[in-house]
Amino acid sequence: MQQALDYFNQLNQDYLQVHQTKEELFWQQYMGTGADDVSARFTAAESAYKRFIGEPRRLAEIRQLLAQLENQAPSEALRALQHGLNGWLRFFDCNAVEDPAAQQLLDQIIAAESDLFDRRKAYPVTHLNAQGERVAASLGELLTNQATNENEAYRRSSQDALRDLEQWLLHNGLPELIGLRNRFARQMGYRNYFDYKVNKTERMTPEQLFAILDRFEQQTREANANSLRQLVERQGEQALQPWNIRYASAGDVTRQLDPYFPFSQSLERWINSFKRLHISFRGAALNLDLLVRPGKYENGFMHGPVPPFVQQGQWLPAQINFTSLAQPGQVGSGASGLNTLFHEGGHAAHFANIAQNAPCFSQEFPPTSMAYAETQSMFCDSLLDDADWLKRYAKNAAGEAVPDALIKAGIDARQPMRAFNERHILLVPYFEWALYQWDDEQRTPQAITQLARDVEQRILGVSGSPRPTLAIPHLLSLESACSYQGYLLALMAVEQTRHFFLQRDGYLTDNPAIGPDLAHHYWLPGNGVSHDDTLRSLTGEGFNPDYLAAACNQTVEQAWQTAQQSMAAAAARPQPAADFNLEAHIRVVDGDRVLADNADGDAQMCRDFAAAIEARQ
Repeated sequence: MQQALDYFNQLNQDYLQVHQTKEELFWQQYMGTGADDVSARFTAAESAYKRFIGEPRRLAEIRQLLAQLENQAPSEALRALQHGLNGWLRFFDCNAVEDPAAQQLLDQIIAAESDLFDRRKAYPVTHLNAQGERVAASLGELLTNQATNENEAYRRSSQDALRDLEQWLLHNGLPELIGLRNRFARQMGYRNYFDYKVNKTERMTPEQLFAILDRFEQQTREANANSLRQLVERQGEQALQPWNIRYASAGDVTRQLDPYFPFSQSLERWINSFKRLHISFRGAALNLDLLVRPGKYENGFMHGPVPPFVQQGQWLPAQINFTSLAQPGQVGSGASGLNTLFHEGGHAAHFANIAQNAPCFSQEFPPTSMAYAETQSMFCDSLLDDADWLKRYAKNAAGEAVPDALIKAGIDARQPMRAFNERHILLVPYFEWALYQWDDEQRTPQAITQLARDVEQRILGVSGSPRPTLAIPHLLSLESACSYQGYLLALMAVEQTRHFFLQRDGYLTDNPAIGPDLAHHYWLPGNGVSHDDTLRSLTGEGFNPDYLAAACNQTVEQAWQTAQQSMAAAAARPQPAADFNLEAHIRVVDGDRVLADNADGDAQMCRDFAAAIEARQ
């Protein structure tokens, strides 16, 4: 047993070292804070990490050790060791690359992605802002401008910028990258990279996946068509243009809500809301980079340089980085920045609470299911649309709560488009599944562009998506390509989870049972159990997509009635003090500059953050 134990402990340490090295360079690369050679060093570290997790000899070694342990006398220590080794067995089975030719292809893919990433960072993206000035813009700013800018020409400039980005990617290596990924997948015994990725990340075939997605598409098709008809009846056919549809359906409400979502107050609202939910981070160190700036990656994310685990009987807390792209002063940016805090903060809470005896259980890549991981973050950000949460937390500079009429206006704008918005996620898996089945010579820029527009027309019912499919950053990375369906599977699980808490407790906002229940049923086991197992543990039933379809198909009147009931119940329920200990060491940074930290308490950190943001406006 000692030989197996020594092997296990050394494997834990070796993984921690190679993972942390890669993740620290990843952060510098994606935040644009590293030295001139960070790209080359990150590429080397990424390749070293991929070689480590893809090392085929590990599978034989671990199987041999597990076979030897079968003859040992049963004990608690033996069971723990077998549990940890089985976790590593699943990990290497999911990631090991036994074929040298496949490993060589993997190295080529990493190098090609790094090259594309560097050139993409240098590609200028501009649009016309609210003042009509042509300025550089992040993807988030382009989307926000489409949703909130009163001038149609300015909104269209954002859509044009996104379409131009699509063409730049298609003429600068993306089709070739797809071909490389397919060659790798076929070398690994799969039909194509989509087939490989879905089997690895969600433990299902594409056919099983599309049985679920097709069911949701059919269940929400009529609601989507109705919402578009209603929009045309109110605002005319022009409302369905890609650069108009977000504004026509929600732009004015977003603008009216904006004073109730100052980004300067977002950190405090996130902190206090999580405290009242009794969400603990178990001693984790959180590093938050929340503001947009040139050279920074244009999508929010959370990565954990140190995955937490019980290290030879001692708790090793997580080290976690997460980022958002707030632009203080831009209409809608405060709400979207707060949403990212809740979303990525939900990821952070999840990965800080996985308490197994090896880091393979608590890292965010396969065999961790993307759908399982996104369920945690999306459940947390779902609270922000709840009327009782808005009533308690969304306040303007005078401290006034958002009026009931504005909450209703938000429902009037959001609920008819609920099916449309959730079907947006469907675009990517339908598009990628078709694209990855093509032969290399079929994947011309023109053909790929047409495929994107055709899928957008079929799924959304409009001539083009307000977020053009090929401009979605997930398509560019080996880690996130062919994984986007995980967001929709997660939304299905979120609605199932919300339904459970509402049925049992009657409310979600400030419910102190939520943090402990999520920690016990969803977070603690990490990827040691399946996503379906976690749902059964908490809700008593397996994965059920019908709750999301029902939420999408609700009428405005039904949604408003639910909102009124939740606000009335919250008014009768005293708000608890936000005095729960998050057990987190938090730093808020802007690149290399520290804006605030909680060394002197959470309240002081929130005040320092608010002052730093207000000074920028």
